Amino acid sequence: MAKSSIGRAEGAGSHRCSGQSPSYPQFSKVHSLPMDGIFSTKRTGVVTSVPSDSPDDYITMQDLVKKAAFYNFQPKWVEPFLPRKPIIQTPNLGNLAAVTAVQQLNIKSQRDKKELATAKESVYKEGFHNGIMLVGTCLGKPVQEAKPLIKELLIKATFYCEPEDLVVSRSGDECIVALAEQWYLEKARNHGGS
Repeated sequence: MAKSSIGRAEGAGSHRCSGQSPSYPQFSKVHSLPMDGIFSTKRTGVVTSVPSDSPDDYITMQDLVKKAAFYNFQPKWVEPFLPRKPIIQTPNLGNLAAVTAVQQLNIKSQRDKKELATAKESVYKEGFHNGIMLVGTCLGKPVQEAKPLIKELLIKATFYCEPEDLVVSRSGDECIVALAEQWYLEKARNHGGS
């Protein structure tokens, strides 16, 4: 079976890539954006941004707009997502929980790691335990009920595999994991003859 490729992106330049979101077809183009807290050594290094309910995503978007030249970024890439789109309603943080938490903790940039960790814990707990979905197929459902339903929808809609954490060989080397059409890997095979 022949392999095909739709493209290739190198690390630092990947934030210039764009595509269409399978989850949100109303946005004809979404961009891959740089983010200080995402590491390509863990998983793919690509995540969906939810600035309404992720303090890290919200403050990153603020940094990108404020420091567009530094990040080699065009603010028009995020204009369709401004103002923030409410996704979850919470009793204590409202429908833009990340914005509220960032303001309450006076977080100014992605470099405020300790405050961002506190905000993230607060927002995620509040959203999961007390949040109600404001959009999508789970509109009106508690987040605790919606999460497994949305996960199942995403699994059915796409094929996606990656390890949960960093994969390390018995010799201590970091491994790059690839989905391949084979059931084993040959080790230490001498391809030079004798």
